[in-house]
Amino acid sequence: MGISNNLGYILLVEDEENLQEALKLNLELEGYEVTGAGDGAEALKKINQEYFDLIILDVMLPEIDGIDVAENIRLQNNDVPILMVSARSSTADKVLGLKKGADDYITKPFNLEELLLRVQKLINKNKKLQEKETVDDRYNFGNNTIDFKAQSATNFRGEMIELSRKEAMLLKLLIENKNDVVTREKILQAVWGYNVYPTTRTVDNFILNFRKYFELDSRSPKYFHSIRGVGYKFMV
Repeated sequence: MGISNNLGYILLVEDEENLQEALKLNLELEGYEVTGAGDGAEALKKINQEYFDLIILDVMLPEIDGIDVAENIRLQNNDVPILMVSARSSTADKVLGLKKGADDYITKPFNLEELLLRVQKLINKNKKLQEKETVDDRYNFGNNTIDFKAQSATNFRGEMIELSRKEAMLLKLLIENKNDVVTREKILQAVWGYNVYPTTRTVDNFILNFRKYFELDSRSPKYFHSIRGVGYKFMV
């Protein structure tokens, strides 16, 4: 899958094959990249493997229903927006869906234009929340200086370091999100730019390199921290 200027990555969880195909087509025509899942178990597997900007989640699913899927996503501290779709229109059902982690709730049968509008709003809101402070071309921390434009750095030992494009991109992402955990999925999507990822070992190796470059003691890092099973954090 190549790099594309899409409007966002969507996971569409719907067990009715015809409806999934129709929605997928309409969302792709709008410029979204859509991955389909036919049941709750498959959805959870894909969420653990890939980065998504939005999940469209049907409530009535085989095996694990949409309510349990949403609850599971939130228990993993994943704050991806969830648009819940259900044939159940009672207030109690809506409240339950929103309580369990949905950001929005739409009932079947729905108007396609309305669905597309809600999708766009949720994705835009999420992207605004994720936009952290932007970093200038040069950034200093602990007697280390990074020049993003030149893709180089000078460390506290006075050594000049040539950075690869991906090293510079990853450093920038971590610094823009300083003191917050950045998930592996977000790193892979933002730096590698598509949903077919290299292994997470690749990211580990980049972090090990940063520790060698910029840490006084690479085994006891001050700046570049691994958060087991979640991702990485740059701390200052």
